[in-house]
Amino acid sequence: MNLNVLVFAAHPDDAELAMGGTIAKLTANGSKVGIVDLTRGELGTRGTPELRQKEAFQAALALKTTARENLNVSDGFIDSSKENLIKVITEIRKYKPKTIFAPYFNDRHPDHVATSKLLKRAMFLTGLEKIETFDNEVKQDAYRPDKLFYFMQAYTFIPTFIVDITDFLETKMKAVKCYSSQFYNPKSTEPETFISRPIFLDYIEARAKNYGFEIGKKFGEPFYCEEGIELELSAIQGK
Repeated sequence: MNLNVLVFAAHPDDAELAMGGTIAKLTANGSKVGIVDLTRGELGTRGTPELRQKEAFQAALALKTTARENLNVSDGFIDSSKENLIKVITEIRKYKPKTIFAPYFNDRHPDHVATSKLLKRAMFLTGLEKIETFDNEVKQDAYRPDKLFYFMQAYTFIPTFIVDITDFLETKMKAVKCYSSQFYNPKSTEPETFISRPIFLDYIEARAKNYGFEIGKKFGEPFYCEEGIELELSAIQGK
């Protein structure tokens, strides 16, 4: 099955927090989008890997993604080993997306940084015919997506572009809140974390409002690209 877009994230809930509105907008407009979580978040302070997996599938339903997978890479120990590269390359060749999204390469969480580096390397290697991968024992063809875009997590950057998610913020927050084990719950007896504070979800919405303001919209999500992006004249001409 070919996808238009494949989103790689270090942990379940990363994709929803960073670009849930964009994913919802893409699927609403007919694009086939998949999410690949590298780890099960087994080192997380709150919840369990099994619960987070259930939450991830609930969030995928909310965003109407075509696929959701987990590569079972060790949480806290993501690196660009050959084993991990082959796992990622296999997913890219399996779904043949035109565009890949990955975490920005500078962030407070080392797993996010490591995932970014892993995807940058895999993005190049997946196009090399001499690297052999197999899906259900069938040899895969070499394939390289057109673009690699980075999404924002804890650390900010100057965006290359911002997606208007005004009509999709509600869907984004619905998907985020599927991870009830991770966010604020007054009845929870588990330790507080960086994202379980009551103010965290307010911050996610406020950031969307900030980037929306930058493009004259109500809500937006920022992205970065290391390469130039073509701008259609119709966008300038208002057609």
